[in-house]
Amino acid sequence: MIKYTRTLTLSLILGGVAFAAAQDVGPATSDSDPQAKLPSDFVPEGQIVPVAEQGIDDASQMDEFTIPEATPEDELAAEFVLFKNLMSDKVYDEADTVAKRVVELAINLHGPQSSEFAKALTNLAIVQFQTEQYDAAQQNFESAIEIIEDNEDRLNAQLVNPLKGLGAAQLESGRPDLATKTFGRAIHVTHVNEGPHNLEQLEILESVAETHLRMGDLDAAKDTQDTIYSINIREFELDTPELVPSLLRRAEWQHRAGFIYDERATYRRTIRIIEEFHGKDSLYLVEPLIRLGRSYFYVDMSGETSFHETGMSTGEIYFRRAARIAIEHPEPDWQIVAQATLALGDYYIYNNNPQRGKKIYQEAWTLLSEHEEGLSVRRQQLENVKLLKQGSLPMYASFSTEKAGEEGDDPLLQGSITIVFGVSSRGHVTDIALLEAQPPEFERLITTVQREVRYRIYRPRLADGDVVDTPGLRLTHKFYFRQSDLDAARAAAETDRD
Repeated sequence: MIKYTRTLTLSLILGGVAFAAAQDVGPATSDSDPQAKLPSDFVPEGQIVPVAEQGIDDASQMDEFTIPEATPEDELAAEFVLFKNLMSDKVYDEADTVAKRVVELAINLHGPQSSEFAKALTNLAIVQFQTEQYDAAQQNFESAIEIIEDNEDRLNAQLVNPLKGLGAAQLESGRPDLATKTFGRAIHVTHVNEGPHNLEQLEILESVAETHLRMGDLDAAKDTQDTIYSINIREFELDTPELVPSLLRRAEWQHRAGFIYDERATYRRTIRIIEEFHGKDSLYLVEPLIRLGRSYFYVDMSGETSFHETGMSTGEIYFRRAARIAIEHPEPDWQIVAQATLALGDYYIYNNNPQRGKKIYQEAWTLLSEHEEGLSVRRQQLENVKLLKQGSLPMYASFSTEKAGEEGDDPLLQGSITIVFGVSSRGHVTDIALLEAQPPEFERLITTVQREVRYRIYRPRLADGDVVDTPGLRLTHKFYFRQSDLDAARAAAETDRD
């Protein structure tokens, strides 16, 4: 197992759930540079070191010179550097292997009840979360929490990170009821240690809002977002540039919750702030303008019309303004130009104008073909289909399953539905077919998934600068059910046959 001497911060975002894990996994030191944990004369086993680098004046002394053997602490520090780099590069499979070596070194060096071991377990759990090993991640987060509680107390600040990770893993495992309690405890710990208005709790509150959203409790989710907003307002002055990141996050959540009119109002406020402080041709305007335009791809689900719409209801004006600002800026950034150009092309595809969309995509293809960095972006953005519009897919087989907690005689199980389909050069889904469903009895859910995918809109793939059809795409939707749900579905099918 490995123990580290550097604080590692990871942003873990999945489906809107965000938490950061800052873990010290090594011997205590005042030096914040992980490389400083390696002794200056450390040499990996088997490596030959030039005489000059060893400070030996006479090469004949080499016979008497012995390269010092690496200590376990040296190995720990080296593994940490490797782990950090793998996580940064998102090479999670290899990072998982290294994290397990970290755990082994930590337990050998410091024992199974040490805080160093708890931190190593937390880092391993983070990797397991990233690779969707949610059960294993939960177990390691829980073990880390128990060790910290035994060594410190139940309100120690070290608990915040593993609690955030545990809540996220519980949510992705289909247990929003448990996630709500875990996130609530993490927030309480931050209140005790940092005060009721601390900024550290904002990430946790974002996760709480996501949990309520997945459970279908829009009122609770909105209340949580209002709390986040009030904390940001308390920290920053009203309508200042410092508030913009918070407003963008708020608008993104409003979009996911279906409060589209509120989302548009938030983006317009963001745009006004940027215009006031940076001017009406600032590159900072490009992203909120694109997001505002995309809000017209969707229908408001809040049941309210809190913002009076004007006649410019298609969103095209915002995409065109974003593209103009990006292209005509005195110091244009090719990445921002590409972002705005692609967004404008996406607008035309969404509005069933494939010829104009094709023309814009070809302009983006030409721009991204001019240098090596652009080619990498071209491969990601244009040589594969990109989803532009989708609806929500049910995570649970029934409403009662979503709301219920754990029941010993009726445990939560996971199923999956896999379909194949194509995407035409116009961005429409074609040739949709069921490949596999496990279990196959949830026919209504299968139909719902197929219908949702059928109405999706994609950015079509380009090959040699031209839009083309893309067959043979595959989507696997995972959902949760209980044995009682399956029994009911089988009974219904039997009744239909009778």
